[in-house]
Amino acid sequence: MIEGRAMGSMGANCYLYACMESKKAVIIDPGADGKRIYRWVLEKGLKVDYILLTHGHVDHIGAVDELRELLGEVSVGIHAGDAGMLTDGKQNLSSYFGPGLVLKKADFLLQDGQELAIGKEVLKVISTPGHSPGGVCFLCSEGLFSGDTLFAGSIGRTDFPGGSMEQLLDGVKKKLLILPEETRVFPGHGEETSIGEEKRDNPFLL
Repeated sequence: MIEGRAMGSMGANCYLYACMESKKAVIIDPGADGKRIYRWVLEKGLKVDYILLTHGHVDHIGAVDELRELLGEVSVGIHAGDAGMLTDGKQNLSSYFGPGLVLKKADFLLQDGQELAIGKEVLKVISTPGHSPGGVCFLCSEGLFSGDTLFAGSIGRTDFPGGSMEQLLDGVKKKLLILPEETRVFPGHGEETSIGEEKRDNPFLL
């Protein structure tokens, strides 16, 4: 099961991914509205094992600590390249909008190629730096959670500190566009797309 909902004033997509046989689940990029996300989990009757972050910008991490409190035993994972963003309002960009957001450290660090079991389902970590130094995507049997690396008709911006257009395009072309064209893509903002659609129509990738 995959469901996505836009959260917060910046409309970042938060996703629930679950093995419906075991009811084990993961929350990907809880950027805001922690109580709303918690109610969503309860409505589905799920047990969340992990909160996983595609990167460390404020609109994707804002509700992490609130959900830690509400959910109890849950492990938070982020790539080492973005781990410092959790504890630094300037790095996660929140200090540009007001009081900086400072969260607890991650419980574990994600690595390229790592596989995480969600009940009988598996999420594979794909390192795709460029939007941020530690940006990652998550591949599962249902599709790809692309964070702010790849969007419908666009790619992530690279003008934030630590961004690199060269890195981003290299990762997208070598690691994402090699996936089957029918692979569904669940981006960090906006509508769902597919690898095939982006290969054909994305102006940044032509």
